[in-house]
Amino acid sequence: MSFTSEVKNEVSKSEVNELEIIAELSAIISTGAIIENDIKITTENASVARRIFNFVKELYKINPLITIRKGINYKKKNLYIIQIKDKNILSYLGINENSKIPLEYIIDDEECLRAYLRGLFLMTGSINDPKKSRYHLEFLVENKEYAEFINDSLNKYQLNSKVLKRETKYMIYIKEAEKISDFLRIINAFNAVMYYEDIRIYRDHKNMTNRLNNCEQANVDKMIETANNQIKDIELINDKVGLELLNEKEEIVAQYRMKYKDVSIQELSEIISLETGKKITKSGVYHRLKKISELAEKLKNNC
Repeated sequence: MSFTSEVKNEVSKSEVNELEIIAELSAIISTGAIIENDIKITTENASVARRIFNFVKELYKINPLITIRKGINYKKKNLYIIQIKDKNILSYLGINENSKIPLEYIIDDEECLRAYLRGLFLMTGSINDPKKSRYHLEFLVENKEYAEFINDSLNKYQLNSKVLKRETKYMIYIKEAEKISDFLRIINAFNAVMYYEDIRIYRDHKNMTNRLNNCEQANVDKMIETANNQIKDIELINDKVGLELLNEKEEIVAQYRMKYKDVSIQELSEIISLETGKKITKSGVYHRLKKISELAEKLKNNC
């Protein structure tokens, strides 16, 4: 079972009051096909089909007809077609047949808007499993005006959704993991939120660990390159004029750098302090190596 199906199964079992049912049904039926006096709604999810059937029957005393067919896609999933033979239900649910955008009173408070978005997700939404793929949630609708309405509704919750034209349809999508998790809370998919957050936190931690490891490796590479350059400078000075040209402190540092070629400047300062009995700081070693480098550069320029 896909993650989308799991979320829809959870959401389709959530309890709602009468006003929320109206808002949710308004979103659901607005996605259906309207032919003369019939409204046909199609879903691959049995739990969603059952929810629609029960809502219509309980609220409007209409018995929808449910037909089950095999899908024509490669997975050949069952398709549940709910047929409502009463077009008057559109006016009950505040649906504008041409634009699909509901009348204002349908979504005029917080809970009703959440219910409307829940209905939209049940019919047109899909969400990637964060364990298997990138973060992505989308709705797919046919009407540009309706797509912009959905986008505006989502962004009332600062979800950073966007609209993209996809062939003959319009996709409203969210890419940020935290915002997708927020949407799942909005539609009352609380089990999905817990799963999503666990995966998101794990992946964020893993990415942070990788970044730290990469940073540490980069520092090691930089340290090795710096040490190699220092060794080359010392060898050049020794070949051209001899290390005796350095002052006593610089010569000691040069000798220890040649003896301990792979250590960091911090480690070199600790070794010199321990073996000579004379304390020298990291900055002291760095300063003397810098003087050695400047001398080597002058010798290169004079060649």
